[in-house]
Order: sequence, then C-alpha cells, then structure tokens
Amino acid sequence: MATDSLTITDNRTGKTYEIPILYGTFPTYGAAIRSADLRQIKVSDDDFGLMGYDPAFMNTASCKSAITHIDGERGILRYRGYPIEQLAEQSNYLEVAYLLIHGELPSKAQHDEWVHNITHHTMVHENLKKFTDGFHYDAHPMGMMVSTLAALSTFYPASKRVTEADNRKLEIYRLIGKAITLGAMTYRHTKGLPYVSPDNDLSYTGNFMNMLWKMAEVKYRPNPILEKALDVLFILHADHEQNCSTNAMRSVGSSQSDPYCAAAGGTAALYGPLHGGANEQVLRMLRTIGSKDKIPQFIQDVKDRKALLMGFGHRVYKNYDPRARIIKRLAEQVFEVTGKNPLLEMALELERIALEDEFFVKRKLYPNVDFYSGIIYEAMGFPTDYFTVLFMIPRMSGWLAQWQEMITDTEQKIARPRQVYTGVAIRDFEPIEKRNKK
Repeated sequence: MATDSLTITDNRTGKTYEIPILYGTFPTYGAAIRSADLRQIKVSDDDFGLMGYDPAFMNTASCKSAITHIDGERGILRYRGYPIEQLAEQSNYLEVAYLLIHGELPSKAQHDEWVHNITHHTMVHENLKKFTDGFHYDAHPMGMMVSTLAALSTFYPASKRVTEADNRKLEIYRLIGKAITLGAMTYRHTKGLPYVSPDNDLSYTGNFMNMLWKMAEVKYRPNPILEKALDVLFILHADHEQNCSTNAMRSVGSSQSDPYCAAAGGTAALYGPLHGGANEQVLRMLRTIGSKDKIPQFIQDVKDRKALLMGFGHRVYKNYDPRARIIKRLAEQVFEVTGKNPLLEMALELERIALEDEFFVKRKLYPNVDFYSGIIYEAMGFPTDYFTVLFMIPRMSGWLAQWQEMITDTEQKIARPRQVYTGVAIRDFEPIEKRNKK
C-alpha cells in the first residue's frame, strides 16, 4: 500500500530510509521532504550526513507560506487565494496590501483605518531630506532608495523590537506610507526640483503622482486614467512568492534586523538587472532592433544565439505570465492619454511572431510582466533608470507580508545555508621566508 513517504536506499551502505512527505494546500501545490531528514543518511557515525545541493534554490523550499501562489505551468498568480485578474480589475493597491499582510480583505471600517494610518505616515523627517540632498545629481534612484531606507532605521530605533505585534504594525504603516515619499524624493532630486509634501486628500497612487509631478499649481489633480493604471501596476507588482528580493528580505529579517534594514536588503537585491531591471532591458532591445521591418532578422539572430530576447520567458512561468495579459490591455488605456509609444508597434509585432514561431513555442517562451510595463512607464514620462523604483514601491507590501510571516513562524531561525566544501582538507602553515615562489 502506498504511503506518504519517500524510501531511499543508500547504495554506499545498503541501508534503507523512509522519509515523510509534506504537502502544501493540495498535493499539486507543492510536496517536499524536510532536508534535515537527510542528515540521518550517513556512512559512519562521525559522518555529517547527507545534504541537498541546490545552487540558487532551484528546487528548495525555504519556508511555508500562505501569501502568494504561483502555478507556472498554467499561468496562475493568486494573492491569498484571489486571482490576480480579479484583484487588478476590482480592487485597489492599498486594499491588496491589506490582504497580503492580514490574510483577508478588509471590511469598510478596516479599510478606512488602514488607508488613514498609511496616509498619515507618508511624511518624512526633514533631516532625511538633507540626507538625500547629499547624493550627486546623477546618482541612480535605486542606490538612493537602498540608502534612504536603511537611514530610516536610525530615525526609528524602536523598530528593532520586531517580536512585538503592535510595533510591527506601526512600522508597516510607516514603510508603506514612506515608500512613495522616498521614491518621489529620489525622482525630484535627479531633476533638481524641490521636494513636494504629501497631500493627504489624494489616493495612494494619486499622492505619489503629486509628489512626482506637482509644479506651480496650488492643487495637483492626477489624471484619473493614469492614476488607475499606476494603481493596477502596483497591484501586479505587490508580491511574487519567494523571488530574489523577497528571499533577501526574509534572510536579513531572520536575524531580527529592523524592517527598514531588511527592506534595504530587499531593495538592493531588486536593484540587480536580472531582477528588477528587466523592463529597462526590453526598451533597450526594442531600440536596438530599430524598426518593425528588422524584427524577422532579430528573431533569426535570437535563434542563432547572436541576440537576447528580453521580456520573454520566466524562471517560474512556463505559460503566458498572467500579469503580462493585464498590462497589455492597460497599455491601450494609457496611450489614449499619453499618445502611443512608437515602441509599442514593434513590441506587438515581436510578440506576434514569437508566439507563432515553433522555436519559441517549444521552449515555452511567453511574454512576462516586463515586456509591456517599461513601454507604459516611458509613455507616462518616467526615465528608464527609475523603472525599478516603480517596482520596489508596491513590492514593499509583499516584502512586509513575507517578513511578518517569517517573524511569526516558530519553525524559522536565522538563515544559515550549508555548503559542500571543496577546498583543501588540511595543511601546515609555513613562515613566509620558506614558502615557494608561485
């Protein structure tokens, strides 16, 4: 009779071991064995025991999480069980942030209190503005974000009390609220413009747009279509399971570092071009192609490994990224306001050819979230080196949900991966005068 266990025979010793199998919500949502159970498999009593070797965590679960579920084969993304398509169409970013952190959608009273508390924590200390002024005018916005987030730690020393629920709640309000303020400050600094104070009468994304683009007008009024578009983009980027930056947030937070430093670690991970900078690479690719008539040759160059197709394929998704479908529709609404980005026609043609070409279909290379998002951001007036900030701001809620889940998980300890040592076993030290010249 079948049992929920794995039987392993060690051919070195002939011994057989039975290891329990753990399941997620359903068997199809993930099954695993505890890596620590492998330690019993050893050739002698003084043997350390067997480990799993998995560079880049390609097939290792570092935690149990109830926040985000991805089924890459079927192109499914759900926050707390809710399909991303429903949330993007019917919800708003702050409501989704509440869902991620609390596990349930809020009541009207809970939503109003949540929005009020975040809105009234958007202000930052005046000394932080002086800190931002210290950056060179052409400093990269993400480098500035990493630094200013870490600097916030020094303004709120009580934030290190991460095991206290009320204190975590306060820091969550602050970090989500101040994320848009810091993001806008980095933008204004690179433009040589004075900082704009938050306007508590506006929505979260409307307030962000106010701090970005307000000039001489008494009251900034965001365009409702662009405001909604940015809100949807924030929903789509809010969380994405155990990606590089979320893993960094959890790893730094596992030492019980305060959430500002943990978020700075997550932001630093997101800064990398292999993570948060992918949509910028899409625009560069389209500009390199140059025109629609050159796309067939570019496709051939990709097949011949002479060029890279950016914005297609994903480490998790082996189907059409569900976020990409939503953004593609969103682009049409944005371009009605901004005018069509000339790169869109090239992007649509590139997608059409790639989705019909057996070379790409066989490899399951479908458009991902980065393929169209950069085109929208550029149409809205954002410079390319600012795109990752627009990724980081909404991801703050996902990071905080993951951080809080990790802090309250009794199985979690300080992150400390094992290694397979491949260096010299042992050797004796020699004085420098006796060493052979290499």
